[in-house]
Amino acid sequence: MPPKSTSDSEGTRIMVKLDDLLHERRMTLTELAERVGLTLANLSILKTGKAKAIRFSTLEAICRELECQPGDLLTYGE
Repeated sequence: MPPKSTSDSEGTRIMVKLDDLLHERRMTLTELAERVGLTLANLSILKTGKAKAIRFSTLEAICRELECQPGDLLTYGE
């Protein structure tokens, strides 16, 4: 039997904890967007968990500015 795939309607099991990190760092989404060179709209898509992918360069820039590890930003849950 083929492995079950997650469809768009089911969502993803990857959770983005950007809100928590921003709150801890007392930083706004707008400020982070300016620092990493992303549009506010694209960063918002990531924050809400609606992003389909993230470039390593973007992940690196976010981690650099928030002084965190990728695992602090993204978690996997079942």
